[in-house]
Amino acid sequence: MPHDPLVDVDTLRTQVRDKYRDVALDPHGAHHFHTGRPLAARLGYDGVVVDGLPDRAVESFAGVGNPFSLRRIEPGERVVDVGSGAGFDSFIAATQTGPTGSVVGIDMTSEMLTKSRATAEQLHFGHVEFREGLAEAMPVETGWADVVISNGVINLCVDKQAVFAEIFRVLRPGGVLQFADIANGRPVPIEAMRDVDLWTG
Repeated sequence: MPHDPLVDVDTLRTQVRDKYRDVALDPHGAHHFHTGRPLAARLGYDGVVVDGLPDRAVESFAGVGNPFSLRRIEPGERVVDVGSGAGFDSFIAATQTGPTGSVVGIDMTSEMLTKSRATAEQLHFGHVEFREGLAEAMPVETGWADVVISNGVINLCVDKQAVFAEIFRVLRPGGVLQFADIANGRPVPIEAMRDVDLWTG
């Protein structure tokens, strides 16, 4: 944890949970970001694969990019999805790893976990598992993953150094990180960085 965090970590996590709880429970409601199938199409996901997923697997998707555009997951690979939400990217990864691979999604929002677990069962994806945890302390053994993916999550974490350290802990030597996120190329005033509402707004 940073010695002087920009915002209160617990407050930020509470706000993030609240927002994504709403996306899990009311995916077609009013949100300040795009969601679902239109977003997946906009971000260049394979339409055939997305069309093959049930609505509940796609409707709560709220990513910011397409981590699979960087590299296709290989059959048999072991994948960790950091901030897996309702499981959309985990399910995409699962179609690429095939049943000989494994996908572990990590999320801190119970409603998202409930939804993703039920969807995995509906899809008969026995090689996909969802675990409750934080990006800064993932319940995954050291060196387990061939690939770590993440989509629009690291920007919501205060201690990004801790998140990346944890990602590299769970990756095997020579493993691959594929993530999409929000970056700002201009300096941000310190008062803005300390406004917790701007982190999630």
